[in-house]
Amino acid sequence: MKTLIAAYSGVLRGERRAKADPSQSSHGGPSLSREGSGRWGTGSSILSALQDLFSVTWINRSKVEKQLQVISVLQWVLSFLVMGVACSAILMYIFCTDCWLIAVLYFTWLVFDWNTPKKGGRRSQWVRNWAVWRYFRDYFPIQLVKTHNLSTTRNYIFGYHPHGIMGLGAFCNFSTEATEVSKKFPGIRPYLATLAGNFRMPVLREYLMSGGICPVNRDTIDYLLSKNGSGNAIIIVVGGAAESLSSMPGKNAVTLRNRKGFVKLALRHGADLVPIYSFGENEVYKQVIFEEGSWGRWVQKKFQKYIGFAPCIFHGRGLFSSDTWGLVPYSKPITTVVGEPITIPKLEHPTQQDIDLYHTMYMEALVKLFDKHKTKFGLPETEVLEVAEDMDSAQTQLWPGAHTSWVPSVYLPFT
Repeated sequence: MKTLIAAYSGVLRGERRAKADPSQSSHGGPSLSREGSGRWGTGSSILSALQDLFSVTWINRSKVEKQLQVISVLQWVLSFLVMGVACSAILMYIFCTDCWLIAVLYFTWLVFDWNTPKKGGRRSQWVRNWAVWRYFRDYFPIQLVKTHNLSTTRNYIFGYHPHGIMGLGAFCNFSTEATEVSKKFPGIRPYLATLAGNFRMPVLREYLMSGGICPVNRDTIDYLLSKNGSGNAIIIVVGGAAESLSSMPGKNAVTLRNRKGFVKLALRHGADLVPIYSFGENEVYKQVIFEEGSWGRWVQKKFQKYIGFAPCIFHGRGLFSSDTWGLVPYSKPITTVVGEPITIPKLEHPTQQDIDLYHTMYMEALVKLFDKHKTKFGLPETEVLEVAEDMDSAQTQLWPGAHTSWVPSVYLPFT
């Protein structure tokens, strides 16, 4: 606006000078030259003023985009923390109102649709391509790195490490198209596996299935690997709840040494194993780590043993400031590296020796993947990946789903 006023002032000054020097007008030439130059100067001033005006950024675009990124991440966190409980409460309330028929119709449909998650669900490319997921990706940012091609004639079990607090990289890379997983691995259908209990929650189950998320139980995995054709990739966060309890910034450790159920499943179906390491997954949240023998660790173990998840107390940053505590994760880069597939033979009844052999091969491949890429993503050459056992080896089962908890609704935020 100041530029426009200055330009207009220049016009007035030009007109005043023309009126103050009428003697030049009789000669024509100088008057026309001055008048012409005045007009050209005035036009240039106005044009310049308009250009400056439209170049002004009334709202700082970068700040707006950053806030949209924060909001996109927060809505995801809140959706998984409260959507299931909130929608259940709303439906129960509707059941007690004049609109009770809506709740009855939904629950009736729910009964008939109960087993759909076990058959891979109903993924929606429209939901997976929502713009909100691109803001979600850019907030950290999250990157998916492909190291080898995957054949569409084979099925796969992806082992995702580490669990972190919420498995943000697993969700963004494999339940959305924000990092273009379908373009990087054409013909491969990713299914992120999570707690089966989440699919008993109304509305939340629809939300999960739309992203290609399925229950992490034997029936579902058997179906996808044997009755759903080829090109299926099931992503299992192998470390589960036990691994999440040791998640903290600066620590690279996986709970894997005595978790062999996913290897047994791969052998039964002849599905290739693919190790995945997500650098930065442990950096986005801070949590209170309870020492072994403390009351807090005792409670966590009991939850893990009898319910299948372990509550943890964690915090991120606030909504409006990174200096405050809140549910929004810290903005730290997450780079998910997909390793080379390990060819697995199909054995109807694999022996323990077979399972141990391929489990050892998998652990070696994971460590090799970590060592090959660690320096590219800010870790020193001396950094070592710790491959640990469960907190309580007596609880270990061959089937990892009993202790796998990916969805953040199983955690207690500390704000």
